Amino acid sequence: MRIPIASDGYRFIIPLLIITVVLALSPWIWLAGVSGLLLLFVLNFFRDPERTIPNDEGVVVSPGDGKVVEIVEEKDPLLDETYRRISIFLNVFNVHVQRTPVAGRIEKVQYNKGKFLNAASHKASLDNEQSSMIIHTGREKVLVKQIAGLIARRIVCWAKEGDNYSLGQRFGLIRFGSRVDLFLPLNAEIKVSLGDHVSGGSSVIGYLK
Repeated sequence: MRIPIASDGYRFIIPLLIITVVLALSPWIWLAGVSGLLLLFVLNFFRDPERTIPNDEGVVVSPGDGKVVEIVEEKDPLLDETYRRISIFLNVFNVHVQRTPVAGRIEKVQYNKGKFLNAASHKASLDNEQSSMIIHTGREKVLVKQIAGLIARRIVCWAKEGDNYSLGQRFGLIRFGSRVDLFLPLNAEIKVSLGDHVSGGSSVIGYLK
């Protein structure tokens, strides 16, 4: 069975594959084992499996794979009012491709340089390097943040302002450990709890009223 790989991963996979083959044909064959293990890690990191997307009315799906580490009410500088933030921490073994939590038009994409604090920390949402994206469903605004962590040093967002995205569509990825924050209106019905493990595009986070 073919394992789908995010296109951004091939810039790492192809050089590692070449290095592994060259080392396997050299006197330093033990180094090929090290390179091969690294290759397997990178292949696992950049995997991009297909997901079954729910189609319930008003459904909000998880923007990423990982563990729910925070559910709080706060006002973000990009939003006009207080929202409920659901933070999902991604370790290096999770799928790192992000998906749109709702369908709609991309109203704003903003990249901010910042710190590289532990992505599980509550300070990461405001202080860390991040890419923010506001999706307008036609009724509500939903904010998604891709946040760098201690190891992550590269955020990739393919979405552009004015684009229309369907529910669960791939819109970006973060390399090597990170966090995704989802901001929903306070009247949204939340279906996850702290400690829950979610899958991007398929796990239901809640419902918009």
